[in-house]
Amino acid sequence: MAMLSTSLSAAGSKSAATLYSPPNFSGLRRSSCPTLDNPSSNSLHLFDSQLRLPSLSARRPCRAVVAMAGTGKFFVGGNWKCNGTKESITKLVSDLNDAKLESDVDVVVAPPFVYIDQVKSSLTDKIEISAQNSWVSKGGAFTGEISVEQLKDIGAKWVILGHSERRHVIGEDDLFIGKKAAYALNEGLGVIACIGELLEDREAGKTFDVCFTQLKAYADAVPSWDNIVIAYEPVWAIGTGKVASPQQAQEVHAALRDWLKKNVSDEVASKTRIIYGGSVNGGNCAELAKQEDIDGFLVGGASLKGPEFATIVNSVTSKKVAA
Repeated sequence: MAMLSTSLSAAGSKSAATLYSPPNFSGLRRSSCPTLDNPSSNSLHLFDSQLRLPSLSARRPCRAVVAMAGTGKFFVGGNWKCNGTKESITKLVSDLNDAKLESDVDVVVAPPFVYIDQVKSSLTDKIEISAQNSWVSKGGAFTGEISVEQLKDIGAKWVILGHSERRHVIGEDDLFIGKKAAYALNEGLGVIACIGELLEDREAGKTFDVCFTQLKAYADAVPSWDNIVIAYEPVWAIGTGKVASPQQAQEVHAALRDWLKKNVSDEVASKTRIIYGGSVNGGNCAELAKQEDIDGFLVGGASLKGPEFATIVNSVTSKKVAA
């Protein structure tokens, strides 16, 4: 299908890039923040130091106070992907029900479609249900697809769209993903809108161009930003054990918020939650959560372990004022 084309047009990429013109940065520089220069030994697996990402440190200096730049509630989603059996999911749900979770966090889990009903009927109502994908329009003769209407009927409140595995394995392009997001929002589902660059994009210095192009596709299509959470997931960090350093993640999140401010509105930039995904776990979540533009996480493998997922949810406490 034409709508599933894997390539973006050159014109589309150019137009998105011209909507945001960051200052001339010299490259990724080490910050004077102690938490970035001297991360704890168990907190992060830093990515290859040869990678270069334009630095925002000249514009956004280190702060003594750790807080959220946005005004939205901390948000943590667990993407279970194509994992689990009835037995293992029963155990996972039991662990989540037993976990003590901070109350000031929106928590969502995304089981495989076939287990949504099982999870919905047994999971605490403190945690909402998300789907991992949805069709671009009303249901019908679309073999293998799941419609938004069906998801709502079974109790889902959210859907993950634009995940890199849908983009780069299944072949969904920006235009198609934007249309899917618009339809889901129009029908009353919240959207976890994923974006992120490939390793070759980052090495070529195209992180911002790629992320802005993907973000623009959502902006061009969606009717409102009221029920959207942006998930920045660098593809090179998904499932690899390599995690963006707090500085790397913060720089991209800050740039995304600036893009929203310049191209949508100040209000949307402030209210829209921008969460990080990419090998987030119980050991690195606290340092990442301290960054002011990181409003939560989209968690993969670690979300399949109830106690560890609870640790990630409770990393919201890292948003408190630093001594």
